[in-house]
Amino acid sequence: MSIKNNLLLFVMGMCSLAVSAAELTIEINQGQDNPTAIAVVPFAAGRLSLPENVVPIVNSNLKRSGLFEPLPREDMLSQPHERKDVFFRDWNALDVEFLLIGQIKRAAEQRLEIQFELFDVVKKKRVFVEKISGAEAQLRDMAHIISDKVYEQVTGVLGAFNTRIVYVSAASREEKRLNFRLMRADADGAREKLMLESEEPILSPAWSPDAKEVAYVSFESGRPAIYRQNVATGERDKLTNFRGLNSAPAWSPDGKKMAMVLSKDGSPDIYVMDLASKQLKRLTRNSAIDTEPGWSPDGQSIIFTSDRGRKPQIYKVTLATGLIERLTFEGDYNARATMRHDGNGLIMVHRREGLFHIAELDFKTERTTVLTRTSLDESPSLAPNDSMIIYATQQNRRGILAAVSVDGNVKYILPATNRDVREPAWSPLLSK
Repeated sequence: MSIKNNLLLFVMGMCSLAVSAAELTIEINQGQDNPTAIAVVPFAAGRLSLPENVVPIVNSNLKRSGLFEPLPREDMLSQPHERKDVFFRDWNALDVEFLLIGQIKRAAEQRLEIQFELFDVVKKKRVFVEKISGAEAQLRDMAHIISDKVYEQVTGVLGAFNTRIVYVSAASREEKRLNFRLMRADADGAREKLMLESEEPILSPAWSPDAKEVAYVSFESGRPAIYRQNVATGERDKLTNFRGLNSAPAWSPDGKKMAMVLSKDGSPDIYVMDLASKQLKRLTRNSAIDTEPGWSPDGQSIIFTSDRGRKPQIYKVTLATGLIERLTFEGDYNARATMRHDGNGLIMVHRREGLFHIAELDFKTERTTVLTRTSLDESPSLAPNDSMIIYATQQNRRGILAAVSVDGNVKYILPATNRDVREPAWSPLLSK
């Protein structure tokens, strides 16, 4: 299957589906064999009436990572809110390894303050105590921040719960007539919001490094064009509208440039646009199809998919020299690659035994490891802490989002009732 055919099949597939709006949910279907036992005690809130309950969000985040097993509230022998009320014997008896307690209070100017403390039950000591504050509308954000801090302290890896995803869905307004939606949501699928609605396809959303903008391809003008859109204001800027393909936008790590695919000069090739001047630089010149660019973490090179060897494989072009080298050799189809943020490998779509899976290529071992066992997997996007990959797949002949850990041990899906979803993109870490 050629890269061009993949694009056409995706558009045709989206046009054949009729779905309605619904919020994404989480269904965990595989976790680590020995997750860390943690107890998150309900936070004391006095008589405050709050729009969100922080503790279930924290529990859900930690559970979803596959690395934690939260203790059910009904199994707790006590529910302390202060250090003086923590008795480690209670939690040792329940085989709990870590304990999180907290208090929510009203602060000045209609803001809330959350103090939370993490205890190592095995070592019988407090690990940290911290305070964060925000408006009532930010309670869910604060829950994600708390989750990130616990995750980082226990695992030694930055948490990525306080992030967002964008994705594309298709919905039927009226009989035989589709509209396409660019949606964004929290990483757990909550607080889904509409960014753009169109009767024409929307493809390839990509976050800016500061998570303040999203670039994407829209067919609203009758042919593909690349746009950038401010997440907060909705303000848009059309970056390209050349004849032929305008596709696959990818921001540089410093946010000053954007790689893209254009066919204005013949066959599809990789270009880089300086976003301040909108000047273009052509990187590849080949009669084959060069597409799906992605930046290296240091911004010194770009990986891309090409069928110049007759089958789609991943290549790298070094920006300073223009040198192009092939990166993938195992299998007859490797595409849609994303380089790990640590630079140690890449995530891609890999065909094995006729099925499309998400796989990882480790640069050090040169081994390709298949991470998923579903079929028709596509559009992988890596979490900013390199822990999880969100991707699109099929369930009951309908497009859904799913996630898998980089070691393949943790899996969950984000199904949506009566909705077909595709093209997910995971945001960078949000400022805290």
